[in-house]
Amino acid sequence: MPETLNGKPTANFWIIAGVALIWNLIGLTFYYLEVTASSEALSSLTEAQQRFLASKPLWATSAYAIAVSAGVLGSLFLLLKKAWAVMMFGVSLAGVVLQNLHAFLVAGGLDVWGPTGLILPTIVLIIAIALFMYSRYARERGWLG
Repeated sequence: MPETLNGKPTANFWIIAGVALIWNLIGLTFYYLEVTASSEALSSLTEAQQRFLASKPLWATSAYAIAVSAGVLGSLFLLLKKAWAVMMFGVSLAGVVLQNLHAFLVAGGLDVWGPTGLILPTIVLIIAIALFMYSRYARERGWLG
């Protein structure tokens, strides 16, 4: 399939942009659920997991908020074919990296959540990298103005 049709992005562009928006809205929902979790909801976690979440510093929580908010904005800009998508996906990627640095290098998240606790953060990181790279690709193709 050709990359462009009459100088316009193909259907794949719109599918990727739409899926990116859904993905990032899910991330925003998870962020909201984490920061508004009731004590009843937290009681289902182990004591170590509760301590991990309670001791999360403001900068790590902020990195999470920035990652998901910038991801949503990047997706919206991609759908609007705006070059700001590249910067927003870059900011989102930086937020993901900072959040993971805290969780796994600073706070010992691997000890708290176990090896399976690496699965979702790894997927999130891969998708953040892919969206940043794809937005750059779209800009290079002239799809973003």
